Amino acid sequence: MTNKELKVSIVIPVLNEAKQITQCLSKLQVLRQQNHEVIVVDGGSSDDTILLALPLCDRVIQSKKSRAIQMNTGATEAAGNCLLFLHVDTVLPSNISSVFSNIKNIKKKWGRFDVSLTGDNRLFRVIEACMNIRSRLTGIATGDQVIFVGKELFFDVNGFPEIALMEDIAMSKLLLNYSKPLCFRERVVSSSRRWEKNGIIKTIFKMWMLRLLYFFNFDTNRLAKIYS
Repeated sequence: MTNKELKVSIVIPVLNEAKQITQCLSKLQVLRQQNHEVIVVDGGSSDDTILLALPLCDRVIQSKKSRAIQMNTGATEAAGNCLLFLHVDTVLPSNISSVFSNIKNIKKKWGRFDVSLTGDNRLFRVIEACMNIRSRLTGIATGDQVIFVGKELFFDVNGFPEIALMEDIAMSKLLLNYSKPLCFRERVVSSSRRWEKNGIIKTIFKMWMLRLLYFFNFDTNRLAKIYS
């Protein structure tokens, strides 16, 4: 496969994101002009998310509310041979086209990016550094780090496990059975709004608690209620 044959399908799961969807999709128009595609998968929005998304993406798909289900639904409709799963509040690197050009033979490969958080608090620099180092050491990627995977490999592992929370971690574990992730040092920028809203230290503690409970096979539906 040559680099020219790489077609990326950017899948964005959304639910009531009218305040952010236009800004998110506007940043992706240059990629659409380069023959990549943008798919928005709506989980039942009651605001103007769909209306705002329609002119700025290749298609809007409606799905059952669940990030894992929405991403899997988008993947089944994707025309690209590389699937990239993007949160609506995360921005891809400015040189993303150059990054894509360096991905060869994507069929059985997957990976993620380093992450930066939007907040100015110095603790965010520590948090993002820990996220990036931990991911390199463990091979586990989170949704904030923008997971991408060859379409063929994605369906080899049957997509994201359709669980209420931690679908990104569960997916990483499945993909690790095939290969280690490509860990790009180019940074995506992810919103720190959850930390800022709920308190940085409190959010860190909650996230580690959720990971620990997940490790011990705690019901993900109950985990999702704690997370929300």
